[in-house]
Amino acid sequence: MPPSAILIVAFDGVQSLDLTGPLEVFTGANAYFAGCGGGPAYRISVATMGAAPVRTSSGLTIVPDTDLRDAPDPHTLVVPGGDGTRSAGPAVDELTGWLQRHAPRAQRITSVCTGAFLLARAGLLAGRRVTTHWAYADALAREFPETTVDPEPVYVRDGAIVTSAGVTAGIDLALALVEDDVGREAALCVARHLVVFLRRPGGQAQFSAQLRAQLARREPLREVQQWISERPAADLSVDSLAARAGLSPRHFARSFATETGMTPGRYVDRVRLEAARRGLEDTGDGIEQVARYCGYGTPEAMRRAFIRALGVSPAGYRQRFQSPARLSTPRKARADRDPAL
Repeated sequence: MPPSAILIVAFDGVQSLDLTGPLEVFTGANAYFAGCGGGPAYRISVATMGAAPVRTSSGLTIVPDTDLRDAPDPHTLVVPGGDGTRSAGPAVDELTGWLQRHAPRAQRITSVCTGAFLLARAGLLAGRRVTTHWAYADALAREFPETTVDPEPVYVRDGAIVTSAGVTAGIDLALALVEDDVGREAALCVARHLVVFLRRPGGQAQFSAQLRAQLARREPLREVQQWISERPAADLSVDSLAARAGLSPRHFARSFATETGMTPGRYVDRVRLEAARRGLEDTGDGIEQVARYCGYGTPEAMRRAFIRALGVSPAGYRQRFQSPARLSTPRKARADRDPAL
């Protein structure tokens, strides 16, 4: 099978990791097949207008392979983000015009981070569900109201268009594409080489529960946040948490919401859901076990939480996202090897 053409667009102000993350993944897939005695899976090019070197937002200079004006139609088009996507001027207008004319010829159109703004300006995201970096999701939704912007997922597929969250999410996106194209084993090999997880599921939130919430200013509340994350199966009622913080339940609930941006109950729900997702992805434990050590008590309670938050049952989630390497590895066995578990 001939290699699939990957065309990565570059421009002044591009975010370097938005570009080099996917580039390293696709190049790693080629190295995997070379090690197996096969030919490359991808023919990868980085292109700019006029084949001119560009300066990234961090000051790195990138020398392209080819002139974007002369580039043949690719199988997969990758549009990274960066400060340059939010600027105005002839260069951005020319790039937008190129995308309007040429992007629809690609079999797969992808963006990383604020690269979604370029696709939206080119009229490619109207009527689509997309994502971008969490910090720019509201701006994308305001500027392009015909587009449905979901700030939560790591990446979103809508037909032939795949958009991803910020920076390192481009690696997750590229790994998912490699898995689609040439198989899970190749993607796993690349992930191991890059020392990353095989890939975060596309539906996984950009932030963990701990990052999503603000860190409380006062030490007792910060200690409670840590307690919750380390012991999802404990008694995490407001009364119990308030006693741990040395506050009345009413004062604790009000202070926690003010300092973290969410109620104690909502924070506990998100921590438990995140712990359950990790348990389903990374262990061979039964659903009943996962429900118990994540604080749900019963599988039915966990099932309701998953349906409400993710639109899929725990069994369905595991079927889609569990790594084969974890299928037969119970949590207890892994904990014996890694006390942090």
